[in-house]
Amino acid sequence: MIETTDFNKSEQYTLSIRLSTDGFSFSVFNPLANDEFSYYNRKVDESLSLTANLKQTFRELEWLELPFHRVNVLMADKRFTFIPLEFFEDEQTEIIFYHNHPKRENETVLYNILHKNNTVVLFGMDKSAYSFLRERHPDIKFYSQASPFIEFFSSKSRLGNNRKMYVYLQKDAVDVYSYERGHLLLANSFKCKSTSDCVYYLLYIWKQLGFEQERDELHLTGDLNDKELLLSELRKFIRQVFIMNPATNLDLQAITLCE
Repeated sequence: MIETTDFNKSEQYTLSIRLSTDGFSFSVFNPLANDEFSYYNRKVDESLSLTANLKQTFRELEWLELPFHRVNVLMADKRFTFIPLEFFEDEQTEIIFYHNHPKRENETVLYNILHKNNTVVLFGMDKSAYSFLRERHPDIKFYSQASPFIEFFSSKSRLGNNRKMYVYLQKDAVDVYSYERGHLLLANSFKCKSTSDCVYYLLYIWKQLGFEQERDELHLTGDLNDKELLLSELRKFIRQVFIMNPATNLDLQAITLCE
């Protein structure tokens, strides 16, 4: 728990912040205490802008202003896209991004280069929120939530000789990452407001990729409120369905462990 964290040693910790429409989540990674993670979740006021919510949060949680060894920010939304590293050119970032997403005012387009996967993740970030966070922590690192997931799942998928699909469930969306022994086959995000919608999308992707019903694996993480129903429906069609450990905050751990 954040309440028991000794912030007198904050300069040795890593602070990671997840920003989403559902709320903000924070993790503090303490390498001095057996690589311990502490978490804090906060709902946002939907009537306020992202920046206004951030300002209010920083005012109320004074420890966010402390110096940290490293500060990461993860943008958890569907405004991301990919390009193979060999085709990436910095000056083409906005052109490529807005070819796949509608343009927004007050947005800056950022990117993460994932050398291990030969992939560049392009993503949008509110300019005002970006500037506010940079003022607080000049050396802050910004990531699409997809970036640590791609790296982390890629490493996991190399175990064994079957194909694997990793699914991150959110309140109204599902993110899917599929691999064949470390090689990324697909990464995408879909709107998904019900368990039946999620089952439909996952089985459709499974079939489109030609995954095998008996041999290949499906791993779930994220918002698992309907876990029992989801598992029972998926296991009617896929034999190997698993809940990842930890089921929650895996992205906040992955961004630290994959540095």
